[in-house]
Amino acid sequence: MAITKLSLERFTAFRKLEFTVSPGINVLVGANGTGKTHLMKLAYAACDISKTKAGFAEKLIRVFMPSGRALGRLVKRQKTSSRCTVEVHRKRQRLKASFSNHAAGPDSAKVTGFKGWTDSPVKSVYIPVKEMLSNAPGFQSLYAQREIHFEEVYADVLNRAYEPPLRGPTDQDRKRLLISLQKVIAGKVTTVNEEFFLRNEQGNLEFALLAEGMRKLGLLWLLIQNGTLLTGSVLFWDEPETNLNPKLFGPVIEILLKLQRMGVQIFIATHDYAILKELDLQKEEQDKVAFHSLHREPTRGEIVSNTADSYVDIHPNAIAEAFTDLYDREVTRSINGVGV
Repeated sequence: MAITKLSLERFTAFRKLEFTVSPGINVLVGANGTGKTHLMKLAYAACDISKTKAGFAEKLIRVFMPSGRALGRLVKRQKTSSRCTVEVHRKRQRLKASFSNHAAGPDSAKVTGFKGWTDSPVKSVYIPVKEMLSNAPGFQSLYAQREIHFEEVYADVLNRAYEPPLRGPTDQDRKRLLISLQKVIAGKVTTVNEEFFLRNEQGNLEFALLAEGMRKLGLLWLLIQNGTLLTGSVLFWDEPETNLNPKLFGPVIEILLKLQRMGVQIFIATHDYAILKELDLQKEEQDKVAFHSLHREPTRGEIVSNTADSYVDIHPNAIAEAFTDLYDREVTRSINGVGV
């Protein structure tokens, strides 16, 4: 069941935000520090506990990793005592957490809606900016036994990658996606003793020797192959363009659009013009794509959001503005150079 809305009050960088999302692809754009990753982590934490039944406040601590693991540090900073509220909505369900800036552990939070939320579990996965498959051997046991300063999204994504395939034949939609990805990465992904390899006609190539962008595509192949990304699941991908050659943006966006058509809800945060334009050029009329522009209002500097259904209606569009500025400067330099 897809996420429908996020409601935040005095949470991290946000004073107050009502964030309505699409059941298809949600593209978060905006300058650094406007909360794109925070929105995705909040929604992911809610999705994850619907299956694990872990505490919502505890999951927020593990995903955001505030200093000293103090929950209250997730409250928007101000000089006086304050309290924050976060709500994650699905069609007929609402998960809510409220806590003060003095809250220490997760028991300090008031959580409502947990029972109904976990009665309808949803598969989800969060792909962080930093690739993890090449660092996989031994990481899970270390994370389980030691207090190491890693956001739990890193351990979670490895857990998803290690899952074996579902029983029974692979459906035709997933087969086509896997074949498309295999052409891009030139092989299939296999696991031997917690280590990931790219397998092709030449043998097994360990992930540590692969380009980082290819490792991310290999992870996407695994998540489709093992059934993590199926109808009704939710994918969160932070900056998919990182370490990926722009020539590969087209195939990646094509796969994301096809996953959306299969019923996978998708959230991506991006700073890349080419990612936005690929979505704009490839999406079809029936595709559900929403562009969310996060920005600070000029008067009070608070973060607000504008949502558009098409690329041309994104406002403000910091990515396009930067690209246009580069183009204008190049034209100016070319004109000034005439006759020199």
